[in-house]
Amino acid sequence: MQTFFTPQQLADPTIAEANKILRACVHCGLCTATCPSYQVLGDELDSPRGRIYLIKDMLESGRAADAKTALHIDRCLSCLACTTTCPSGVDYMHLIDTARVHVEKTYSRPWFDRILRAVLARVIPYPARFRLALRAAIFVRPLARWLPDARLRAMLAMAPARLPAPSPNDAPQVFPAISARRHRVALLTGCAQKALNTDINDATIRLLRRLGCEVVVARGAGCCGALTHHMGKEDMARRSARANIAAWTREVQGAGLDAVIINTSGCGTTVKDYGHMFARTDLAQDAAKIAALARDVTEFLAQIDLPASEPKNIRVAYHAACSLQHGQQIKTAPKDLLARAGFTVLEPQDSHLCCGSAGTYNLMQPDISAQLQARKVASLMATTPQVIAAGNIGCMMQIGAAAGAPVLHTVELLDWAYGGPKPAALADLP
Repeated sequence: MQTFFTPQQLADPTIAEANKILRACVHCGLCTATCPSYQVLGDELDSPRGRIYLIKDMLESGRAADAKTALHIDRCLSCLACTTTCPSGVDYMHLIDTARVHVEKTYSRPWFDRILRAVLARVIPYPARFRLALRAAIFVRPLARWLPDARLRAMLAMAPARLPAPSPNDAPQVFPAISARRHRVALLTGCAQKALNTDINDATIRLLRRLGCEVVVARGAGCCGALTHHMGKEDMARRSARANIAAWTREVQGAGLDAVIINTSGCGTTVKDYGHMFARTDLAQDAAKIAALARDVTEFLAQIDLPASEPKNIRVAYHAACSLQHGQQIKTAPKDLLARAGFTVLEPQDSHLCCGSAGTYNLMQPDISAQLQARKVASLMATTPQVIAAGNIGCMMQIGAAAGAPVLHTVELLDWAYGGPKPAALADLP
């Protein structure tokens, strides 16, 4: 793609990077075949290629974002299926990130949009606040039909009927290895996950300890920054990321770390990008080290070679979270681990397509999200599974709200297969 940035514009490293990304695009259109929003809406501007044109025009002209540009950028799920598809290696992730920051800084959204986005950014990344909001939503939900805005109805619908009690395992502490210590790892316990499903972290800690890992929940670590990052709220995202980098760097400089384990793949994609996020700052070196240590839990488990387990005769449909298969390019490890643990692994058609969760997307774009949810659930249930496995809390909530089978995190099944308790959701299975 030909670009026309001025030398003055290119002196800005962010614009220089965007220029390089834009010039890599050859207009081939292959990205449209795997773009979920384009498949649903059929609008060229809701495809990666169309958004690239909008971003080019916005950045090249140096103008503030307008309503049209903001609309189509907001409709992007950041699923990154286009990145996997693109034969030219266009770095769409960093381009859309730059565009979102520009929109956030220059576009004056309608007042109600500003309020909704501000509330989400200041509630979901904080487990105590999020838990209170979810409890309030449970009581308000009977009034949902009278709410005029579909986004408010989606927010109320997201709240589960019951919330788990906070897990003591999520507090800062060190869990010693149960067997001889082979590794020392930090666990990102997350933010929304701590309010929505405490079983995931509990299962991760149990399994890692039995495999010879000392597991550290570092003091000061919290939200990875992904949610606010994808809303274009750069300063808020960086504050969260800085806190994590500082917390894990203290552990690296103390007793050391072999890995930073992440069991929410949306968070993993962001933590692995900390080096890029802070490349031109005082944290560049520490951020790059932490990014290099980041491992999805299945990525780490695949590296330490779990033993084969007895067949379970349980059919598991595996949902590949976009942030795992496209964002981190981890495609076979979760399925291989489940098969090695004795489960019969089923893969649905069009497994590369997004389920429609995508951070706050299902809350801010509920109509598009609902169509993607229906498509994904139908493809998963067509495999006639007894259980659905996924590696991202957002996907689990999105699919679980409509699926006719229990939805568990991959690590919960692995924990059970290797000596942990049977998940409560599988109580009716042999």
